[in-house]
Amino acid sequence: MGEQTWAGAIRGLWQSAARHKIASAVVALCIAGSLAGIAVASSGSSSASSSASSSASSSASSPGSGRAAKAADAVAPTFSFPALGHSGQRVSLGDYSGKPVIVNFFASWCPPCKQETPLLARFYRTEQAKVALVGLDENDVLGNAMSFTHSDGVSYPVGWDPQLSAADAYGVSALPQTFFLNAKHRIVDRVFGAVTLAALHKGIALATGS
Repeated sequence: MGEQTWAGAIRGLWQSAARHKIASAVVALCIAGSLAGIAVASSGSSSASSSASSSASSSASSPGSGRAAKAADAVAPTFSFPALGHSGQRVSLGDYSGKPVIVNFFASWCPPCKQETPLLARFYRTEQAKVALVGLDENDVLGNAMSFTHSDGVSYPVGWDPQLSAADAYGVSALPQTFFLNAKHRIVDRVFGAVTLAALHKGIALATGS
């Protein structure tokens, strides 16, 4: 067997953690009081881009505002996945060219995701004219993912990403996480943990420039 790369090793650890629901537990602990832990995880995932651009910076807000972190205005990685529950259709970032987008990473086995998904479903029904919302279901079981989204009334498009391709590209190592993209699809805000209504309004204001 060839020598395993660091990226491969990290990916293997994350997949194992997700299967045993450790990733969501890490997020829950961070929300409870480990701002420093989140800062370390965030800075580690963005170190490559920050070295390439001296203007890259980030900041975190209080837990009461959803632990939103102002991300550097990096271009969001593109993606295209099968649409959960819609055979033959795909969910692609490119379909929203020129439009602000919210990208939410979640899974049915993630406890904080169960808290935020009903909120996102209600928010989308009333605010979809202002900004697009896309869910990316990561490292999940298809049947569980279908039941989860249906029970919570999810009507926004959800991409099926069991291999964590998008999570790797966005530096997501724990669920849930939410990214706010402006019309040029640059990341203008990022929320670690369950998103709140206040964080949604803040992120949309940054994404739309309003």
